Amino acid sequence: MSEERRQYSRISFASPAQLLLGKRAFEVQVLDLSLKGALLHLPDAADLAMGEAADLDLPLDEMGNRIRMQTTVAHLEGRQAGLVCQIIDIDSVTHLRRLVELNLGNADLLQRELAVLLAG
Repeated sequence: MSEERRQYSRISFASPAQLLLGKRAFEVQVLDLSLKGALLHLPDAADLAMGEAADLDLPLDEMGNRIRMQTTVAHLEGRQAGLVCQIIDIDSVTHLRRLVELNLGNADLLQRELAVLLAG
């Protein structure tokens, strides 16, 4: 997707996470995040399909703070997968909003992105 069409700013966020697909679980590397999804680097054993439902569990710290979202696989390219968030709990969206806010450095841009998210 071109940057002109993108409605949500991506932030680089290299961190390990777990991707749950039914009874299968994979250790993945988060490459970037947005208010609407994530880009992941997948292990060789991961066999995802377009449109497949997957839960992303991204630990943030030792105190148990984490971002959890129910997603759908939106695109696959090599060992990378783009996920679109379908459902996210209030604690996770609060953590994600703060991460985006800190990385964007622009409260107005964040507010516009939140308005688009809530309208959609």
